[in-house]
Amino acid sequence: MILLGIDTSGKTASTALFDTETEIFLAHTSLYTEKTHSQVIMPAIKNMIEQAGKKVSDIDVIAVANGPGSYTGLRIGVSVVKAMGFGLDCKCCGVSTLKGLAYNNTAYKGTICSIMNARAELVYTCTYKSDGYAVEPICSEQIISRDELAEFLAMNGTEVLLCGDGSPDFFMNYRSPMFTIAPPQSRLQNACGICLGAMSEKFVLPDELEVSYLQKSKAEKDLENN
Repeated sequence: MILLGIDTSGKTASTALFDTETEIFLAHTSLYTEKTHSQVIMPAIKNMIEQAGKKVSDIDVIAVANGPGSYTGLRIGVSVVKAMGFGLDCKCCGVSTLKGLAYNNTAYKGTICSIMNARAELVYTCTYKSDGYAVEPICSEQIISRDELAEFLAMNGTEVLLCGDGSPDFFMNYRSPMFTIAPPQSRLQNACGICLGAMSEKFVLPDELEVSYLQKSKAEKDLENN
């Protein structure tokens, strides 16, 4: 099965093409950009597929980071996948951005904590246990303060690999011999992690694909306050 993975949840626009039978990534791209993802993601997908010697019709299923992350980025990614899913008549899969980050570092055997910047002193986070091949969450995804996360990890009492765009600040502010930070190449969102995470998710029809924000958008908050 040929799986297309897409991640537009942050400043990195990333795509990957994964052969699930051979467990080989046929191609992948990542671009750290200030541009709107709508400007770069479709050209990136088209070019990657061509460079891999494949056709769009070869894609069997599409996976996308469906949150948490940038509201605009998530909507763009999910909209692209829905459109492609309908056009190709194939199923889709939403994968947690936090889970994708953990899968980027799944070779690490032990505890992995994905940390993404939210707002103010808050972070999106989830902690996983990795056996070196797959990851399993040991808590629910949540949006909490950095202090609360530091307390949780201290109570966990094990060495932890930190990843995500919120990990550098957290690592510097809560220095501990128990913390290791993921290297730059696997620290940020990457569609490869989305592909790997998709293998333990349910594939759905395009119209069933949804975004998971973990917190309300500014527009929703403004509407509630009016």
